[in-house]
Amino acid sequence: MTSPDLTLAPLSHVEGTIALPGSKSISNRILLIAALARGTTRVEGVLEADDTDRMIEALDRLGVRVERDRAARRCVVHGAGGALPVRAAKLMLGNAGTAFRPLTAVLATLGGDYELDGVARMRERPVGDLVDALRALGAEVRYLGQSGYPPLAIGGAGARAGGTVPIRGDVSSQFLTALLMALPLARGSEVASTRVAVTTPLISRPYVEITTRLMKRFGVEVATPDASTFVVPAGPRYASPGAIGVEGDASSASYFLAAGALGGGPVRVTGVGRDAIQGDVAFADVLAGLGADVRFGPDWIEARAGGPLAGGTIDCTAIPDAAMTLAITALAAGEPTTLTGIASWRVKETDRIAAMAAELRKVGATVEEGADRLTVHPTRALRHAAIDTYDDHRMAMCFSLVALLGVPVTIRDPACVGKTFPAYFDAFRSLAPAGG
Repeated sequence: MTSPDLTLAPLSHVEGTIALPGSKSISNRILLIAALARGTTRVEGVLEADDTDRMIEALDRLGVRVERDRAARRCVVHGAGGALPVRAAKLMLGNAGTAFRPLTAVLATLGGDYELDGVARMRERPVGDLVDALRALGAEVRYLGQSGYPPLAIGGAGARAGGTVPIRGDVSSQFLTALLMALPLARGSEVASTRVAVTTPLISRPYVEITTRLMKRFGVEVATPDASTFVVPAGPRYASPGAIGVEGDASSASYFLAAGALGGGPVRVTGVGRDAIQGDVAFADVLAGLGADVRFGPDWIEARAGGPLAGGTIDCTAIPDAAMTLAITALAAGEPTTLTGIASWRVKETDRIAAMAAELRKVGATVEEGADRLTVHPTRALRHAAIDTYDDHRMAMCFSLVALLGVPVTIRDPACVGKTFPAYFDAFRSLAPAGG
């Protein structure tokens, strides 16, 4: 069921400070690793949104006790010590890739009798490369529908550590992340290390670095002898660090930083800064390179207009989620903007290249799309349009920025932002001074 349309009036100026919600990527990684660790972990700053709901619901069905304080954005996770109490379950994971892929790897590695499914779009998101890697390690995973896609059935005794397992890196970095998170749990991992060989160029490498940094916080240090090799060592199992915090979401920061650049500013986001472990903070550097005035603190970033924005060709391989925001800033650039390295957009919550192209054309832009690129030509003839969001939170949040370009914009099904940022539109409107 979709929510009523939301029309945003044109805004001539925005400024203010936004406290970011917790990172989805960090929240779900920590929740899962904490569930598998020895000991109890207090997690501060957990994202309160649909994707983390799906992970916590799954952990509950698997017998892991998670005490949740929504108001304080805190979870206390009572770790299961490398095994899960419930050995048979059916899990419905919505469209949460950060829950579906890691849980697939963990459950296939531990063994048991499980089924994993999601919404219709999740059944269109590939998982075959991860399944192939798990099968190579001896795990039993079956497709319950189309080969290469959810839903999945898991059975058997689980995966075995040791040797080298290949995995592609050019479809989704979540496959590698999932495999790395699961391998410390594999049979024989006490005595055998496992080498993961990435066989194609690795996209979204910063997201994998988030994974390895968090694994290290829980006592498992992944070695990287070269750019395409990851070695999960023999011996260490996950152990709770006691307490751990979740950074503010750097992908969500992109909308507000772009708002500062387009709408005068200054707009400051808190919860991420120069010390963040998320690769999407690099969006701020890209924005500065386009002409915005961007400043950093240890846990904040601030942006304001610095003159006309430039365009050009931007390699977005390392920042695929935040890069969507650049497709909107491109409307105000002084030259065409081409985003490259975005093939992963095709297999996200929707086909984001096709969706972005279609909706940009509605507001009057000339757009060219390719397999892994999008070119947006700036235009002074923007028009009001009703934007279809495709049940994709980032489409809704991106297109809110059109209101800063002199025309109203209508967002269809605005509640889809509940996947990662339920209060997004309240936060966005808070930046408009009275009479905006």
